[in-house]
Amino acid sequence: MTREKYAIIGAGPAGLSGARNLQKKNIPFDGFELHSDVGGLWDIDNPNSTMYKSAHLISSKKMTEFAEYPMKEHVADYPHHSEMKQYFRDFAKHFSLYDHYKFQTKVTKLEPVEDGWSVTYQQQDQPEQTSVYKGVILANGIFSKPNMPKYQGEFSGRIMHSSEFKDPSVFHGKRVLIVGAGNTGCDVAVDAVHHATKVDMSVRRGYHFVPKYVFGKPADSVGGKIKLPRLFKQKLDGVLLKFFTGDPEKFGFPKPDHKLYEVHPIVNSMVLYHLGHGDLSVKGDIEKFAGNTVHFKDGTQQDYDIVLFATGYKLNYPFIDKEHLNWQGHTPNLYLNVFHPKYDNLFVLGMIEATGIGWEGRNKQAELVACFIKAIEEQKSCVKKIQKKKENGLTDMRGGYNYMELERMAYYVHKDTYLKGINKHIAQLQ
Repeated sequence: MTREKYAIIGAGPAGLSGARNLQKKNIPFDGFELHSDVGGLWDIDNPNSTMYKSAHLISSKKMTEFAEYPMKEHVADYPHHSEMKQYFRDFAKHFSLYDHYKFQTKVTKLEPVEDGWSVTYQQQDQPEQTSVYKGVILANGIFSKPNMPKYQGEFSGRIMHSSEFKDPSVFHGKRVLIVGAGNTGCDVAVDAVHHATKVDMSVRRGYHFVPKYVFGKPADSVGGKIKLPRLFKQKLDGVLLKFFTGDPEKFGFPKPDHKLYEVHPIVNSMVLYHLGHGDLSVKGDIEKFAGNTVHFKDGTQQDYDIVLFATGYKLNYPFIDKEHLNWQGHTPNLYLNVFHPKYDNLFVLGMIEATGIGWEGRNKQAELVACFIKAIEEQKSCVKKIQKKKENGLTDMRGGYNYMELERMAYYVHKDTYLKGINKHIAQLQ
């Protein structure tokens, strides 16, 4: 009977975290996954994957892996997406999670019903089915709905979003404009310079760049043992970064309009290398399109064959009405980005970004959810503390950092502050 089970939507890192933690607490569940295997976007064969052939982790494996299932020693410091796909498959096999999942299954609608949630789903070409579950955990990822900005005029060449990009051969012999200089935009630019006749990057603001290696070690594994005051850390790290990467302004980027860590930094020093070698150049913001010509706000113009938007994604939970997720502005307003203020049986996993949070951060979310569910089932009085907290929705987990008011930063948190709050509640529920 599904009425005694929880439904987990998604078999990517967040979904697998949810499955593993419910399993550890002996909470029955079914998983639903649109693709034919686990791994989410890290499986490039998944039609909904946003991976491209050259994609690697931008955080090191030791800072990203699940604590109870370390990556193998032979895996590179910054694993290729194929290694990540295998890692998640091995994780699911090791903990016997496959048997819980319905693969090639699309969840089409979630609705609250008395004492549970109605889950409507469709397996491949079969008719839709509806089952009632005790509760639902949404873990379908945050990189599924491309954000496509609009500009005046029409472009007569090819327009792409980075979600469509798989192989740099698409740029062969083409004049290419990449819009956006986030981590994906920089990766694509580095790929494009080896195939295109011209590569430019259109940016609205400057960025802080972080090298992947410092003193021969992955940059995110160096330091951190001593917790420094926020302002001092921003200044000190800013000086150190310029020592290792140089000043991005000298390569054509605008001066950043934010302090270090107020927007996710760019972990890519190769883009600066290619700028320094004249393989690509930086343009300003776009004003309009006119045929193959792109007009920029600084008054310049340039002809291109391809415009690729590396402009990120919008949160998307298409199977549930926004009112049921307490949606406000760019994001659902949830306590700790997880808990609904009203429902005690509806949770979101993975709706989080933070420097250094890794998969273990998602796993901690899942551990808290499992502890919360178990505490309710056992009618523990300690659960009332979280129930009271979550009634107020989103809480400030920025750790004093003044994150920029951007859509993609709406669910950004400070790792140490966030995990401190998560771990405090886990301890309360034990």
